Amino acid sequence: MANPDKDLAAHEGTSLSTAGARQLATTTKTQPVMQGISPRYLLSILPWVQVSGGTYRVNRRLTYAAGDDRLNFSNIGVKVEVIPQELLKLPLMQGFQDADDLLIRTLAGRFTQRQYKAGDTIVEAGRPAQDVFLIAHGKAQKLAKGKYGDPLVLDTLADGDHFGDQAVVEPNDVWPFTVKALTACTVMALPQDVFEALIVQSPALKAHVERYKARLKLPQDKAGQAAIPMTAGHHGEPVLPGGFVDYELKPREYELSVAQTILRVHTRVSDIFNDPMNQTQEQLRLTIEALKERKEWELINNPEFGLLHNADLKQRINTRSGPPTPDDMDELVTRRRKTRYFLAHPRAIAAFGRECNKRGLYPAVVDVGGAKFQAWRGVPILPCDKLPISRENTTSIIAMRTGQEDQGVVGLHNAGIPDEVEASLTVKRMAINDQALTQYLVSTYYSAAVLVPDALGVLENVALGG
Repeated sequence: MANPDKDLAAHEGTSLSTAGARQLATTTKTQPVMQGISPRYLLSILPWVQVSGGTYRVNRRLTYAAGDDRLNFSNIGVKVEVIPQELLKLPLMQGFQDADDLLIRTLAGRFTQRQYKAGDTIVEAGRPAQDVFLIAHGKAQKLAKGKYGDPLVLDTLADGDHFGDQAVVEPNDVWPFTVKALTACTVMALPQDVFEALIVQSPALKAHVERYKARLKLPQDKAGQAAIPMTAGHHGEPVLPGGFVDYELKPREYELSVAQTILRVHTRVSDIFNDPMNQTQEQLRLTIEALKERKEWELINNPEFGLLHNADLKQRINTRSGPPTPDDMDELVTRRRKTRYFLAHPRAIAAFGRECNKRGLYPAVVDVGGAKFQAWRGVPILPCDKLPISRENTTSIIAMRTGQEDQGVVGLHNAGIPDEVEASLTVKRMAINDQALTQYLVSTYYSAAVLVPDALGVLENVALGG
């Protein structure tokens, strides 16, 4: 039970207590704050291109080399199966018109499962190349011998990668490289004679393979583009070759995407509790911050235009050992000219720092927009928490060149639209409903485009460690 005399004594004194004074004082307060607001460096480094018509078309030179992608598989326990439609991702099979026919399902069923232990040789240089190999699970290295017999790592292969699909259309071919398993590997293999038997059974597949072989023989430059005939270093008056620059007939088009939400504010709140802070403005400010966070997430992860999903397969590489090493970052840089930025999860940056410490390396620090960042080969490594971390504790690191002038990666938006509060971000006041709620439609429009394939690269399966 409370003691009245004790409570009275607590209020007695020669001056007003702080507890009493606080009742008459105006508190000093912050604006409403929220967790989850990140620096959003990707939004600031991307050059934004105005797309007034809502669609951005990327015109490129005609390319003969077929596109490529990683394959997915299904499994029941330890038994792995090739998903028939996934075979259409192979350069050899792309564009095959009878994709729904029994033939494609028969082809998928002819792959046989093989298991390899770490250190096993899957194929050996110089031996006959008579199989298509699909890596369902595991990691392997593609190796060759250097000029003086020293081993060279040509590439690192992982889940969904493939090799040998050209070997089945070239008779009497041999492997120009060795593939060795780094970890236990599950591999699906299709023998050449099985594929040739299916070609005999299907005139459509035979015609498709012949077109593929003919396309490979067309004159092309190192990027697989249709070659422009020319001559150099000649003497006299030879007949100069003539030609033209051909373009893709079906160029990629990017449509602006949108992130939206409806903000509701009760009129009682905005009328009575609007001093000293504008309640509506504070609600809008926090809503806009959340939309910008989603915008950056979409620019990285959206399956249609996100950077992780739009990197060309030739620009995706795997780490050699798991953690991101200086060797891996060097390989990522060499895949393109003028690499401007790396984007990495903060934990990936920490993992890279640990690998540098092991080697006694101290990466330089560079200035970007007044902020200091760790860099590799002079390229800043910007933190981005939107890069996903898998259940296996792996992530990816992005490297890119930016800007239209350098044929890089660009952001797309439409500035100047009605009710705009920031470029390509609008707040539209809607009607007050019968619950006295004022509604605001908040929208932001955006997308991203990769102008040429080597503008964007991804280091995949980056192990983060502890």
